[in-house]
Amino acid sequence: MAESTIVSNTANLSKYLKLDQKGSVIAEYVWIDSSGGVRSKCKTLKGKVSNIKELPEWNFDGSSTGQAPGDNSDVYLRPVAFFPDPFRLGDNILVMCETWMSDGSPNAYNFRHDAAVVMEAHAKHEFWFGLEQEYTLLGFDGWPYGWPKNGFPAPQGPYYCGVGTGKVMCRDIVESHYKACLFAGIEISGTNAEVMPAQWEYQVGPCKGIDLGDQLWMSRFLLHRVAEEYGAKVTFAPKPIPGDWNGAGLHTNVSTKEMREEGGMKHIEAAMEKLSKRQKEHMEVYGEDNAQRMTGKHETASYDKFTWGVANRGASVRVNRQCAQEGKGYFEDRRPASNADPYQVTGIIVETLCGQVEGANMAKKVKENPLVEQEMIVPIRKP
Repeated sequence: MAESTIVSNTANLSKYLKLDQKGSVIAEYVWIDSSGGVRSKCKTLKGKVSNIKELPEWNFDGSSTGQAPGDNSDVYLRPVAFFPDPFRLGDNILVMCETWMSDGSPNAYNFRHDAAVVMEAHAKHEFWFGLEQEYTLLGFDGWPYGWPKNGFPAPQGPYYCGVGTGKVMCRDIVESHYKACLFAGIEISGTNAEVMPAQWEYQVGPCKGIDLGDQLWMSRFLLHRVAEEYGAKVTFAPKPIPGDWNGAGLHTNVSTKEMREEGGMKHIEAAMEKLSKRQKEHMEVYGEDNAQRMTGKHETASYDKFTWGVANRGASVRVNRQCAQEGKGYFEDRRPASNADPYQVTGIIVETLCGQVEGANMAKKVKENPLVEQEMIVPIRKP
């Protein structure tokens, strides 16, 4: 689609956004599919929603999303959080949902359920999370936006936090996404151009417990929707371009009540000891193809070895220098890939630091897809 057509279609759409909805509200239900992507569909409600309990349960065809077999395809959507809709405005909302099966069990790709169980059991520690979401913007040809066709730009160096033509690409998408997140009540705390051209980062948090996962997933949905308006694609692939180019991560900042108080450094050091003993379990749920990114180069640690240090961006976990000087604060887990599920990431960190909880297993990983028949409509793809 030509850029002029996209602009024209967007202008036409704006006319309809101003029409009176006669008291009805559009609720767009959003969920996570089997490939780590987001899906959505809309429901008309008869009035403004003020409480999550007012939102009805719904369902969808799981055989078309890789989440259920064709002979038992209904998967149920249970609302867990809702946000003001920055596209339709008014009282319209976006609804984050968990996915459940008809027998009352969580869907195999519902990682939020276990994370919520773990976080509720350890709520006294008051976990705060802040995640740094890196991503790359692509054209319709799948090549990074603004790169020479079938070629490469100048080497990395001038692009990180860059300003000016030739240094940054698609700032209009980034700015639109930023404002959409603010309107929706997402705790987006900043954004910047990243080391590889056409690659960007935004930060969400600090948020308490499970709220971080809800907000980050909704921010991803908003990013896809905004990029759709501009005719660009979003990839969360951890190593979108092989070679001497930075990968993309989901750096995860973590603190507990104990870490934030005086003497908190000893609790951070204790956390490092616990994290070092579960390197394999963490890496298995820290994102698809993460080994391609974590080579020990381009500001990453080794995929197989746990390390930590103060102000060391080449370590698995970095402790901010100011935190080390003050003796309290937080740590940054730099291992998660950009396509990792934030529910799994934050959940397994709580589980590792505070202990496993009956009814939850954050180290589980869906290695194969046992739910879907070969003749399913939509093939499963890597995120």
